[in-house]
Amino acid sequence: MSKLPKAHKFIDLSDYGRPIAKRIAKSLKNTSFTPIHVTIAFIISGLIGVACILLGYFWLAAFFLIFKSILDAADGELARIKETPSYVGRYLDSVADIILNAIILMAVWYITDLHLWMTILAFIGLQLQGTLYNYYYVILRNQFDGDTTSRVFENKTPQALEGEKQSHVNILFRLYKILYGNFDNAIYALDKNASRGKITPNWLMTAISTFGLGFQLLLIAIFLVLGWKDYIIPFFIGYSMMIFVFVWIRKGFYGK
Repeated sequence: MSKLPKAHKFIDLSDYGRPIAKRIAKSLKNTSFTPIHVTIAFIISGLIGVACILLGYFWLAAFFLIFKSILDAADGELARIKETPSYVGRYLDSVADIILNAIILMAVWYITDLHLWMTILAFIGLQLQGTLYNYYYVILRNQFDGDTTSRVFENKTPQALEGEKQSHVNILFRLYKILYGNFDNAIYALDKNASRGKITPNWLMTAISTFGLGFQLLLIAIFLVLGWKDYIIPFFIGYSMMIFVFVWIRKGFYGK
């Protein structure tokens, strides 16, 4: 948890790939590879994982989904090591994540006998889970002068940073708002005062980190290799109920 001071670092169950991600980033520090290249690599890894799901190669699917999660952390690490923060990279990462999430769940739906409406509900639940985790996590980082490209409220198009074009930032920000806007609004409506409440304790952040994308992909991988593919979509629908539990705990015990 390099983005937080020591006293407020928590066990992030979705960030298991961080040690390997740091090694990857360090190995690329003095090369021509950029964080965008790593983002493209995680997109490719995710798509390979989807292909493996469709073909029934579940162990390989698990590997590429977890590798995607590792690379998803590595692009940010590389940006920090090279000191090249980027809104283009930040929004490209998020846009790629949500599209891959939809494709992964559609692949799971395709190999099961579940109804499409359940897949849609699972996708909505998956995204709301991730949005709640990111909402609380970004608030926590901002309380301690976190990284410059993470904002609690994504309401306005940011000014392009050095080395990137404003037109690229504009396009990706619009895509981000189209894809994430409703999820952001829903979570904000559930807990409007989170940014003004007490600091969310480490134990609660650890619990909420089970909503992080890395942990979600890990669970999908585990379900696949255990032969539980039929339970993936129902699980994410049911686990979404924990959104209300976590919000209730934060508001009830740590709100203003």
